[in-house]
Amino acid sequence: MQATVEAGDHIRTTHEEDRVFEATVLQQVLTLHPGPITLEELVREIGGGEGFAQRDAVERAVRDLAACGLLHRHEALVLPSRAALRFDELLGE
Repeated sequence: MQATVEAGDHIRTTHEEDRVFEATVLQQVLTLHPGPITLEELVREIGGGEGFAQRDAVERAVRDLAACGLLHRHEALVLPSRAALRFDELLGE
């Protein structure tokens, strides 16, 4: 199992890092909705546009969130699903 060492000797597994990226991507897409956002814009905003690892993490997050029905991909655009929008609405109430 791959792990990285964070400040304070906290070890974060790859699974935990993926979960953080998924949460960040979903929150960003929900925050910008109904405005459109592309995958490239997400990579720049979340990953800082620096390096393969950051880009790959954002792309994996979008892929996994789409696979479980929280995001939709339409050509270059990344959009929240109705389920994600409703969940966000419920959290905001």
